[in-house]
Amino acid sequence: MIAINIKRVAKSPETQARYVLQKVQPALLGLMDGSVSTLAPLFAAAGLTHQSSKAFLVGLAASVGAGISMGLAEALSDDGAVTGRGTPFKRGLITGSATILGGMLHTFPFLMSNLHTALNWAYIVVIVELFFIATIRYKFMQSPLWSTILQVIIGGGIVFLLGIWLGKLGVSG
Repeated sequence: MIAINIKRVAKSPETQARYVLQKVQPALLGLMDGSVSTLAPLFAAAGLTHQSSKAFLVGLAASVGAGISMGLAEALSDDGAVTGRGTPFKRGLITGSATILGGMLHTFPFLMSNLHTALNWAYIVVIVELFFIATIRYKFMQSPLWSTILQVIIGGGIVFLLGIWLGKLGVSG
């Protein structure tokens, strides 16, 4: 039997900083935008239509639309030559994909036909998403953990409550 010895190569501070700048930051930007920007339309649609399938389609449209928009915005923001942020195509692809993922995670529960069950699962997914984003910020951006959790949850919570309020407003109005 041949044993393979794989040594972990310590990353230099410059390599780590480049990784955070070119990969983690665009992915975090996308996850945050996808997670937060799709909350209001998704939960408003659920409240207005009382149909999981229609809420799912709104969440899908919001996620893909936001992903394309964010991917293009990131790719067109600079060519990376001056800032060192990497190639526009890679950054745009990372940001756009992460935006779609961030929006779709709490949209997937609406594939369930029972709206009440879908909503309960979506609420859980939103909470997990926001804590995951806060953890990434803590680990890679060296933000204080409780501060970043509070910032992400307050920001996401405001948009989440806005979506629920708009859904109820539309039904009563």
